[in-house]
Amino acid sequence: MNATSKAGRLAGKVALITGAASGVGREDALLFAAEGARVVISDVNADAGFELAREIGDAAIFVRHDIADASSWDAVLATTLSHFGQLDVLVNNAAICPMASIEDCTLEAWQQVMRINGDGYFLGCKAGVAAMKERGGSIINMSSVTALGGMESFAAYGASKGAVTALTRSVAVHCRKQRYRIRCNSVHPDGILTPLTAGMYPKGMDVSKLTIDYDPMARMCLPRDVANMVLFLASDESRAVNGSEMRVDSGQLVMSL
Repeated sequence: MNATSKAGRLAGKVALITGAASGVGREDALLFAAEGARVVISDVNADAGFELAREIGDAAIFVRHDIADASSWDAVLATTLSHFGQLDVLVNNAAICPMASIEDCTLEAWQQVMRINGDGYFLGCKAGVAAMKERGGSIINMSSVTALGGMESFAAYGASKGAVTALTRSVAVHCRKQRYRIRCNSVHPDGILTPLTAGMYPKGMDVSKLTIDYDPMARMCLPRDVANMVLFLASDESRAVNGSEMRVDSGQLVMSL
């Protein structure tokens, strides 16, 4: 598809989405392009990233990107500005999500999660503020309900997303006090049915029965459900939403059992 000629909720905006080659990031990129944005797809998966850029057309480019490496951020921002001339939206989406309790998680695994999910989002926010402080924009950090409520099987992941949530508030307050027109919000999904999460279940299982389409009490939503929230935060419709924690969890967190 060629989204450059289609006006929409993100018309005229340039968005950088990390981890955009698959899952929620891919849905973000497709939805953003359909709504008129030009999109920079960043990921370590070059094959899938280039394929998605070709699918979108002239409104997208792919850049290989290690979010935990500062020089990689410099290169991605330089490419974004040289190709599209501006940056209006940054979606910090790339992350890893190993399952391990506090007893099972090794120090090596903990440090790897913190490097990618912690350092990567710190570097992203720092780069995003530097690129957008003159013209304004929106930074959207993908967090998780594990940052707001305990989940025993995701000790390191939940801790990293807790750091992302706190970082989001700090960035939002800093930009407001500096009078930068940059908003920073976090998105907190519960389960999302992606190829990665589907692989966690027994082979042959009908994973569609795990979704809210099948049962309102189910915990799995679809990537587009999350992408719709990200689109709202990227658009000017959310211009007064800043430092907020936006849950996409079908009420899971507020339930008392």
